[in-house]
Amino acid sequence: MTVRAVELPRLWMPYPLRVNPYLSALHEESESWAREMGMLAGGEGPPDHRPVWTRSTFHAMTVDQLTAWTLPDASLADLRLNHRFNIWALAWDDYFASAFKQTGDLPGALVFTARLHAFLRPEQGARLPEPTNAVERGIADLQQRLFPPRLAHWRHEFNRALAKYIDAGVEELSNSRSGRIPHLIDYAPFRRESFAAYTAPYSVELATGARIPEQIRNSRTVRALLDAFMDVMGLANDIASYEREVNEERDVNNLVLVVGTSLGITLHDAVPAALNLVNARLRDFEHLRQSELPLLVRRSGLDHEERAELETWLHGAEGFLAGLHAWYTGAPRYASSDAPYPT
Repeated sequence: MTVRAVELPRLWMPYPLRVNPYLSALHEESESWAREMGMLAGGEGPPDHRPVWTRSTFHAMTVDQLTAWTLPDASLADLRLNHRFNIWALAWDDYFASAFKQTGDLPGALVFTARLHAFLRPEQGARLPEPTNAVERGIADLQQRLFPPRLAHWRHEFNRALAKYIDAGVEELSNSRSGRIPHLIDYAPFRRESFAAYTAPYSVELATGARIPEQIRNSRTVRALLDAFMDVMGLANDIASYEREVNEERDVNNLVLVVGTSLGITLHDAVPAALNLVNARLRDFEHLRQSELPLLVRRSGLDHEERAELETWLHGAEGFLAGLHAWYTGAPRYASSDAPYPT
């Protein structure tokens, strides 16, 4: 049985889709950086570099739409920067899947991942290794661009999030090789890492120019809100990509499989259960946003400017979730298996 054979509840998305006005400019230059990094067949990378995509495959992913839909408030310069990061993250994902997941090459994956760690240097101007493939070339280039002066505080945090992302790929491969399906209790925190969700607050901050105020950033309420924000992203992706990951790539790291195995239920029941779990995490985000966060703001004594900055960041986070939902339900990257839930 496949996901599209199951009658599904609707994925709840209370936030409207907003589109960045610079989408057309992004579309015009969408492949230039990927080609320069050697990610596209026939690109400008060294001839011994293995390309990640054909030109048609790359454009079918509509990464420009993903970026413009998730960051509707970003300036053109910040949109371009995050666009390159999105391209790199998808390049890592597809390269890792074809080179290591599909072959089961765990030793090769460990070597590849160890080399990538050498590129994640928090020191500004640090000397990086010489890239040997398109993924390394991309991250080396991004390390020179990702940390504009106003966001220098993110250098350690963002690279730490990237380290979690690439390390999670090795753990996913190990699970698939052994046939070990993660347990539901452990899976949501792990999915935040394997989806690179810890980078998303940086993307929202880049787009909006706003930060969560220091006084409340490490509070229980804000940590819970960020966890729910990240869970919606990664867990919804699992449902959208179920056919691709499980039926084509034989991956076991997917919420639908996790729910079915952990609860001992069939796919017919696991699919709506997984969707309801995603909806529940979005309801958690909304409850924290509307009910608990205002109480925290009052108790913490945030001034007018700090409250306005928090509201700007939250509005950006809502736009991010709405944009991801639109991309999941409409992108050709997932459309080969039909949209797994109504749009």
